[in-house]
Amino acid sequence: MTALPTPRGPLTPDRPLADLTWLRVGGPAEWFFQPADEADLSAFLAGLDPAVPVFPMGVGSNLIVRDGGIRGVVIRLGRGFNGIEIAGETVTAGAAALDAHVARRAAEQGRDLTFLRTIPGSIGGAVTMNAGCYGTYVADHLASIRLALRDGTIEERPAEALSLAYRSSQIPAGAVILSATFRAPSGDPAELTARMEAQLAKRDETQPTKDRTAGSTFRNPAGFSSTGRADDTHELKAWKLIEEAGMRGVTQGGAIMNPKHANFLTNSGGATAQDLESLGEEVRKRVYASSGMTLEWEIMRVGEPAHSQEAERRSGDEL
Repeated sequence: MTALPTPRGPLTPDRPLADLTWLRVGGPAEWFFQPADEADLSAFLAGLDPAVPVFPMGVGSNLIVRDGGIRGVVIRLGRGFNGIEIAGETVTAGAAALDAHVARRAAEQGRDLTFLRTIPGSIGGAVTMNAGCYGTYVADHLASIRLALRDGTIEERPAEALSLAYRSSQIPAGAVILSATFRAPSGDPAELTARMEAQLAKRDETQPTKDRTAGSTFRNPAGFSSTGRADDTHELKAWKLIEEAGMRGVTQGGAIMNPKHANFLTNSGGATAQDLESLGEEVRKRVYASSGMTLEWEIMRVGEPAHSQEAERRSGDEL
C-alpha cells in the first residue's frame, strides 16, 4: 500500500477484527483507523490515496468479516462521535451512538424513537441499513445526516437523497456517516419506557439474544414498499421459509441455524467466517429448492476469504 497520512487518532496495521464483531469471526484490517474528531477524519480522507479502499465499521452487530480480512482502511468511530442532542421535536445522534441509548435518552425527554430500542448496533449502521422493528423504520423518522465523503468533504444530506428502501440506502462509496437527525413525536416518558420494556420482553422470548448472532440473517423476501414499510397482507417470513426447507438447527463446523429462531445464523463455538457464510449459502440453496424463493443476505459480508491472502503470499514467495 502507498504511504498513508499521519492522523492524530490511532492508525493500527493488521488489527484483528474478530473481537469487534458480534459473531467473533474474521481476519484483520490491513489498517484500522480511529479518528480523534471530525477534523482528523476529514484530513485523513483528504490525504488518502483515492485508490485505497475505505470501509466504515460500526459495532459489528450485522457483519461477517471474512477470514482473510479487509484490505485498505477500516474506519471505526468512537468517543466524540456518540453524542445525543435533543431540541424540540428533533433528536440528533452521533453515528457511534448505540441505537438503544438513543431510544432511551429520547424517551426520557418525552420523544418517541422507541423503535430503535431493540435494534442492535449503532446509528450509522441503522441509517445505512434503514433498520426497523415492529413496522417502523429509520425512513419514517430520519430528517437528515451529516457525512464525510471519500475526499474528506463534510456535508449534510436530507433523508430524501438517500433512497432509503427495505434494509438498504444509497450512501456514497467510502463515505462515513457522522451523525443523523430524527423527527421524534412527543410521548409520555413513562409510557414510552413501558413500551420499550414490552418490546425487549418480546424480543428475548422469541430471539436467541444470549447467543453469538448478527441479528436476522436474511431479509424477508417480499411484502415491503419502496420506503421499507411492511405490508402484512403479502409479507413472507424468511424464518418460515428456512424452517420449511428443513434448515432449522442445521450445522456446519461451528456454525448453526439457531434452534430458537431459524433466521439467526449463530457461532455456536469455534466457527470461522467460512463456516458461517457457507452455511448461509446452503440455506439459500435449500430454500430455493423447496419454495422457489431466493433469500437475500441481510448480514453484510465483507473482506476476502483466507485462501486469497494465502495464495498471494505463496505467489510472493515464488518471485
